[in-house]
Amino acid sequence: MKILKIIGMSGLILLSSFSVVFAHADTASITGGFLSGFFHPITGLDHVVAMVAVGLWGVFLGRPAIWVLPIIFPLVMAFGGALGVAGVDIPYIETGIALSGVILGLAVAFAVRPPLWIAAILVGAFAIFHGHAHGTELPSATNPLIYSVGFVIGTGLLHLAGILFGELTRWSWGNKIVRAGGAIIALIGFAFLFGVL
Repeated sequence: MKILKIIGMSGLILLSSFSVVFAHADTASITGGFLSGFFHPITGLDHVVAMVAVGLWGVFLGRPAIWVLPIIFPLVMAFGGALGVAGVDIPYIETGIALSGVILGLAVAFAVRPPLWIAAILVGAFAIFHGHAHGTELPSATNPLIYSVGFVIGTGLLHLAGILFGELTRWSWGNKIVRAGGAIIALIGFAFLFGVL
């Protein structure tokens, strides 16, 4: 219980000093190679928390969700990216991205275990928002295909980081730490949400 209080206080300190940083806030930074695409999701906190949460939630849901959710996300994200490249307007993109951190973080924090198809639909819906945001930037890249490959690999590694961290749930103390991590993700998502409202 003491560790949860410490983590909770850490989350509050983080929120109080937090400035909203979106991975897709500065399209001028996109130069277009593999490394640009690879580091883009890793350096955007909005993307990091959602991707890690997908991996964590997959662990809580068990097999096959532990692999299905991290596969669904990039596939549907690619579809959302194609919509962004095509100029298809989707309202409330930033709100949807912020909500992905809130809802996925809360799902981990409360160890929510819906049927796999519900989890897949939820993860897929959030993937459209993330993909669309990055798809609108893609035409700025020098080499969109190579950039996209780097981006998908970076995203996949964030899912893997969530899965590896989620493996702590094998122990009762680890379960508490992982759930506290979900709460911190939700707090970061709330900070993004307040930043876009």
